[in-house]
Amino acid sequence: LMVWLRRCTHYLFIIVVAVNGTLLTINAGDYIFYTDWAWTSFVVFSISQTLMLVVGACYYLTFTGVPGTATYYALIITVYTWVAKGAWFALGYPYDFIVTPIWLPSAMLLDLAYWATKRTKHSLILFGGVLVGMSLPLFNMVNLITVADPLETAFKYPRPTLPPYMTPIEPQVGKFYNSPVALGAGAGAVLSIPMAALGCKLTTWTYRWMAA
Repeated sequence: LMVWLRRCTHYLFIIVVAVNGTLLTINAGDYIFYTDWAWTSFVVFSISQTLMLVVGACYYLTFTGVPGTATYYALIITVYTWVAKGAWFALGYPYDFIVTPIWLPSAMLLDLAYWATKRTKHSLILFGGVLVGMSLPLFNMVNLITVADPLETAFKYPRPTLPPYMTPIEPQVGKFYNSPVALGAGAGAVLSIPMAALGCKLTTWTYRWMAA
């Protein structure tokens, strides 16, 4: 009975991580309304999504030891987010209010790194983390091109409830505006390595807890 309960708890934990990834998307994903801050928000959005994907996928991947489970994990989050997107749309918000991230290709690269290195955990952390961090902003920029113009949408659906620090101001040309994809990819590639290591460490902790 205890073994069954612990396994159920493990799968529940995976679901919790996936749901939190979805909530993080809802909170960071409406950057399309931040008008002049759109690209800055895109960088924050890319980094947050990279870290959420890599920690959950590495945990799931190393726990099962089966290449392909990272892609399965990304599929779970994608489905959750599309459901949330549909819910917002049903409430009267525009279709582009939440931009569903493109997680799947990056998760496939993570699986590929794990499979190609014969399930070596350290290679997964280093190579897989860098691949996810560098690829996810690129895929999401392609995704962003397909949605409505942020400035036009913002004027059509004003948001007076924005906190003061997110109130649109006159555009300021700075480092965030030069290349949001490059900035998000560079920061994501660096930060995703320790997060991948954390995901692998969660597997160790889970095994120890199950054996207790």
